[in-house]
Amino acid sequence: MTRQMVVRVDDETREKFQRVSRMEGKTASEKIRELMENYIRKADLSRVVDDIWERIGAKAREKGVGIKDVDRIIHETRTSK
Repeated sequence: MTRQMVVRVDDETREKFQRVSRMEGKTASEKIRELMENYIRKADLSRVVDDIWERIGAKAREKGVGIKDVDRIIHETRTSK
């Protein structure tokens, strides 16, 4: 279901936004939806966490660290306290 959202901006900003949106071949509504979707994607904490884990995993693989190493390191860390 699609619902309306009211956003208030001054006339100059609205006109510039509509002009730039048309230059991209989009309506102002299409562009606002696109901007909102991009913002949500970037702000979604679960995606941020997944990205961090992916980068950590990539660095670990580059260094030759495997799952057994991770298990060992976790065990050593927990037992050293």
